[in-house]
Amino acid sequence: MKRKTWLLFTALLLVGISAASCTSDDTSTLQVATDATWPPFEFVDTQTREIKGFDIDVMNAIAEKAGLDIEFVNVGWDPLLAGMAQGTYDLAISSITITEERKKDMLFSDPYFAAGQIVTVRADETTITGPENLTGLVGAQIGTTGAFEVDKIAGATLKTYDDIGFAFQDLMNGQIVAVICDNPLALDYVRENPDRIKTVGEAFTDEFYGIAIAQRNSDLVGPINAAIAELQAEGLFEDLSRKWLE
Repeated sequence: MKRKTWLLFTALLLVGISAASCTSDDTSTLQVATDATWPPFEFVDTQTREIKGFDIDVMNAIAEKAGLDIEFVNVGWDPLLAGMAQGTYDLAISSITITEERKKDMLFSDPYFAAGQIVTVRADETTITGPENLTGLVGAQIGTTGAFEVDKIAGATLKTYDDIGFAFQDLMNGQIVAVICDNPLALDYVRENPDRIKTVGEAFTDEFYGIAIAQRNSDLVGPINAAIAELQAEGLFEDLSRKWLE
């Protein structure tokens, strides 16, 4: 009787250890949210269905440096920001401009990329030369700094999109007069459609991308910043710029 009891106890103990091990593995994997509709920073490869891009390479390199186990979650832009504010996701990397407003809901790493807003118009457009003489219906992705900038332009009327690709499609089809978005994204769409669209003027804002960190994960800020500094010193960001932006 005692031997059977001991064997049963041992079996239950082993099951408990196994379950605890599984739980530990699960909780140690950090969910990294990204809106994979923003090439060349984050997008879904149409052949492999994998999420790729500048930001994905950056996050993987940081995870390796900092010893983090990560998995990417493809989510829309608005749910991404809401999820970070609510602590649904551990981290987010998605061409996220560091702003004071967003800092109220989430933590940020040190900047890893400098960008700015730029105006894109149809290739045959001759009147619009930048934000200073932009009038009409202008597209931007909802909740982005591009949308915030459109609202500041007196002659422009904002049309928002969940996916920036639809904004560029409407622009090429003549449904809107311009798109305002981050300059690397705009230049990528122009490279793909040089006969249909072009950028005008220079980037008219100064913005910096950072990795968003859930407020409950404040212990990750230090290791992530240390990894960014090391990768910067090693020349990774220059290498990735040549890979994805040239």
